[in-house]
Amino acid sequence: MRYGLIAVAAIAAILLALLQLEAGRSGLAQSEIRIGETPASVVHRADLDKPAPVVVIAHGFAGSRQLMEPFAFTLARAGYLTVSFDFVGHGAHPAAMPTRIEGAGGAAERLLDQLDAVIAGALAHPLADGRHALLGHSMATDLLAKHAAQGSSRAAATIAVSLLSRDVTATSPRNMLVIVGGYESGLTDEALRVTGLVAGAAAEEGRTYGSFAEGTARRAVFADGVEHIGVLYDPESLAAAAAWLDEAFGRSPVAEAALDRRGPWLGLLFAGLLALALPLSRLLPAIGTEATAGAALPRPTLLALIAGPALLTPLLAVLLPTGLLPIILGDYLAAHFFLYGAVGFAGLWIAARFGPARLPGRGAFSPGLLLGGLAVGAFTILAFGFALERYAFGYWPTAGRAALIPAMLAGVLPWFLADEWITRGRPGAAAPPVAPRLWAYALSKLAFVLSLGVAVALDLERLFFLLIVAPVILVFFAIYGLLSHWALRRSGHPWAAAIGLALALAWSISVSFPLVAG
Repeated sequence: MRYGLIAVAAIAAILLALLQLEAGRSGLAQSEIRIGETPASVVHRADLDKPAPVVVIAHGFAGSRQLMEPFAFTLARAGYLTVSFDFVGHGAHPAAMPTRIEGAGGAAERLLDQLDAVIAGALAHPLADGRHALLGHSMATDLLAKHAAQGSSRAAATIAVSLLSRDVTATSPRNMLVIVGGYESGLTDEALRVTGLVAGAAAEEGRTYGSFAEGTARRAVFADGVEHIGVLYDPESLAAAAAWLDEAFGRSPVAEAALDRRGPWLGLLFAGLLALALPLSRLLPAIGTEATAGAALPRPTLLALIAGPALLTPLLAVLLPTGLLPIILGDYLAAHFFLYGAVGFAGLWIAARFGPARLPGRGAFSPGLLLGGLAVGAFTILAFGFALERYAFGYWPTAGRAALIPAMLAGVLPWFLADEWITRGRPGAAAPPVAPRLWAYALSKLAFVLSLGVAVALDLERLFFLLIVAPVILVFFAIYGLLSHWALRRSGHPWAAAIGLALALAWSISVSFPLVAG
């Protein structure tokens, strides 16, 4: 009865969220087009019957055009024609990005050429009135600044969300609004710095400096209580963008325009999907009660097995060659996970040889284990994948990305196996039950994220963007912890969730980080 009620409540939450998310698309016309080989989405009011200014919207590092839909939908409701697209090497774009960043034929030149082509294609749309503005997030803000610095830009205004660029001057880009999340402390300082270039003194948040007529208008807006991704969903960000463009184009605000408010409904949708996993976990096969190390380890030994890999992995990872996989940062993450797992198993072997730890035995492997792992992976990928693809992020892999998933799985799986074995308290059928050590499970995830921080500190230039994805990894670990707990309680084996969630993470990394070639 309890699981049935949870299932009913979860399905009700999912249906309510879907109804509200789909209602957010009402009154809008959305079409998918190709500009050359670039996949793009065009959104405008369904009743738009005369040409309007175009807003070209560019995503950030490891993003996709779906991630920018809150801005696209909000500005479309405000009367603009919005065109969002996937950069080379990102999302559904079929081509890879050049490995080299600068210089002739480098990634920067390739992405700038692509931006020019998308702007030209967007202005050729029948509903475009010949005027345009640019909006970009994170990595894209640097490209927009470089585009303006070339001197050929005709953009009436630029909106830089989470600005990351040193190419901004007092006159370029024209009429620039800088939006930063309140939790992006370093970027808030940068927003005030570039606004101060026009102010001629210390700038204040929320105040407009310069002149729209002269192209020097500047303003910094801090969206309270959000970070690098949350700033894309924040109503303050969306309202500021629409108001800025209305001023830049001399347009009166559209009375019935509404902000995109998908954030809470996305939260409800994912919460419902997560809750549904609890009753569905009762369908997993009962695999067995294979004893794990976490059931018998003294606290000092357990802490050593958690801390040891966290300290050693970043030191060992810097010795590995790069470019083993054609995916930026994904190859490092695969290596980091693999080394972390290998060091963890090495620690287990030492603890088993000289102490009470248990290594996996023959009973750790069975056909039921594979079936249970595939079931967990299928639910995580399909249920969350359809929601992500539709409302938040490009999740279905292109052909080039699909081929990376097995290689990524080989990298991440050892960590999942070792971590589950070390931290889960499962004493085996013949032993007395033990209380679960939830603190150890949580501590091991925090240790992994901190080890990524050490790796970034050792190689900041190459691994900087790991700082941006670290919060996403923490969210994944939180969701993974619940799924893992439920799977273990039903299956009796710590590795059912390890296999399934390693597959889900390998999939997520393969579809999100930029593809590179050459």
